[in-house]
Amino acid sequence: MPAIGLSSDVRQMSGHAGRRWGAMAVTDAGAPAGGHGREITARGIVLGALITIVFMAANIYLGLKTGMTFSSSIPAALISMGALRLVGGAGILENNIVQTQASAAGTLCNVILVLPGLVLIGHWHGFPFWETSLVCLIGGWLDVAFSIPLRRALVSGSDLPYPEGVAAAEVLRAGHTETGERGLATLLIAAVGSGLVAFATSGLRILADGVLTAASLGGAVFSIGSGFSLALVGVGYLVGIGACLALLTGVVIAWGLMVPVLTALTPQPGLSPGDAAQAIWSGQVRLVGAGIIAVGGFWTVATLVRPIARSIQSALAAGNPARATARQDRDLPLPLVGGAALVLCVPLGALFAGFAANLGIAGPMLAAVVAAGLLFCLVFGAAMAAVCGYLAGLLGSSTSPISGIGILTAMVGAALLPLLLGPADDPEARRVTVALVLLAASVIITACSIANDNLQDLKTGQIVDATPWRQQVVLIVGVAVGSLVIVPLLSLLYGAYGFVGSLPRPGMDPALALTVPQASLVTQIADGIVARTLPWPMLLIGCGLGIVMVGLEVALKRRAFSFPALTVGIGMYLPLSVEMTIGLGGLLGFLCLRARRRAGAETLEATAFRGVLIASGFLVGESFVGIGLTAVDAASGRSSTLSLVGPDFATPATWLGGAVFAAGFFAAFRFIRGPGAVPAQRSAPGTPTFRAENR
Repeated sequence: MPAIGLSSDVRQMSGHAGRRWGAMAVTDAGAPAGGHGREITARGIVLGALITIVFMAANIYLGLKTGMTFSSSIPAALISMGALRLVGGAGILENNIVQTQASAAGTLCNVILVLPGLVLIGHWHGFPFWETSLVCLIGGWLDVAFSIPLRRALVSGSDLPYPEGVAAAEVLRAGHTETGERGLATLLIAAVGSGLVAFATSGLRILADGVLTAASLGGAVFSIGSGFSLALVGVGYLVGIGACLALLTGVVIAWGLMVPVLTALTPQPGLSPGDAAQAIWSGQVRLVGAGIIAVGGFWTVATLVRPIARSIQSALAAGNPARATARQDRDLPLPLVGGAALVLCVPLGALFAGFAANLGIAGPMLAAVVAAGLLFCLVFGAAMAAVCGYLAGLLGSSTSPISGIGILTAMVGAALLPLLLGPADDPEARRVTVALVLLAASVIITACSIANDNLQDLKTGQIVDATPWRQQVVLIVGVAVGSLVIVPLLSLLYGAYGFVGSLPRPGMDPALALTVPQASLVTQIADGIVARTLPWPMLLIGCGLGIVMVGLEVALKRRAFSFPALTVGIGMYLPLSVEMTIGLGGLLGFLCLRARRRAGAETLEATAFRGVLIASGFLVGESFVGIGLTAVDAASGRSSTLSLVGPDFATPATWLGGAVFAAGFFAAFRFIRGPGAVPAQRSAPGTPTFRAENR
């Protein structure tokens, strides 16, 4: 699933701001006009590393639990400004470097969309440190190299709006005013409130985490429910009403049509209505969603072939950007970048060789597997990274179809690899083939994620007058830090909760297992293709629906309405409670937008930014509490260590959880739309600001 993005009104505002600002620069606080102040500092590197670790922990927890991650650029920028202010203050460029480094946390963790599949198929019984770290490190560094030649064509020489990059620049600029200080306080208050609710829910268990019910009508089973997570409300708010409607369209197709029809046609004796609905959904309906995602992904790639080709041609024709005299136009030297990419092929080849050898592959076949893996990662990975980079500029990095890219990669790899290894006619041969497919897909998914992040950060840097090569250097550092800490975090979560279908030790509660929805879906599809047992009718139905949804997406796009076909597919394979809660967050954003528009343009400008901060705070608070509770459970060796109640408290917990959730929802609505909490920006003459405009 794509990670979250900005809601439609914020995207519109930032898109206009980006086009209007163009090459205009925001001078550093305290620096004379034309000066750039300090950028890379030792304290900034240390702070960026610490923020990377914290936000990576939050993202991995949320991603394994729900399949969603959140962009860390804006929260990282706010934390950087607050922390550096305590030690004497910092200019806008130093804070930009910190958020550039820390933003790797929001993208590098997307490896969880594929990598846990190696645990699900039983090849790994945990996450080995060096193999997992190398997947992240090599994939991340390779794509820094992939994306550098695209900067001129896709950032400085393009009119792509880069909504999240422009929004991050606005946050940095606001941080040097009174508004910025209030913005940080707003985020922290929302985080504390969300964290307290999460502690009462997941820790003390006095609040339920949702409600889900099912009823049978003539053999057909209907399910309805919702979660009580403020973090998921924040996800929906930031995604926006268009994407949420697409998500809920998938919910209606899956749970309103397909599950009832299939449960009526294929009764599940011995199962309760709720369990029967879950079995049909997980075994068949999710494959329909995968078909929609595949068609949406192929459509995206097809429409971007020509723009990407022109962008690469433009970048190559521009010559070596390192020779540019202007500081703001200097990348890392292209010969150095190309040489580094070739050097990275050595550890990547060693990774494939060691992995294949552990699978029992030897001799000439081992060399062939290594060569095929390198070629696949470099060629297919570069193409997919370029596509994702273009989409980052067009729609925002968080709305790029990262999960769709993972599914496409697994499908292509699973179709091609048996041509090299031969048919997988026994379980062991199938496991070997699927494991190699998942390894290659993990490298490519990491590369695609970093492409999104890098180009978005470079747009932010362009607006605030930063130096591109310095941003590229600190992103390399951020990838290195994230690659080292991701394994302990994954191991902690897996040891404490396990995954659905793979528990690390006996006696664990399967109800608490992390769902890892994308990894399980990617693994299921790859295994089905290799074994030639994939329920192709379901997948083909999904492909047909995908064609319809793509047509609908194109038609609505002409009317300036966002309805991504990929998100319809996502709505069919995420858990129902997750999707409905996200939909409520989209509704919150829509209601706040209507209230702000009635209040006038100035109020719209003042409160849109506040809504982003509150939604981000919800995400951060609940995720941090989740990591803390995980550490407690891991230390105690059991789940629900802090629980104060037992199963007999389930009904009161549901009512209490619903009441607290409703109170939090309406409090957020009143605060976001209410007047005066965050006044409109009062900028210095000549300094650009957001306007409340509509396309």
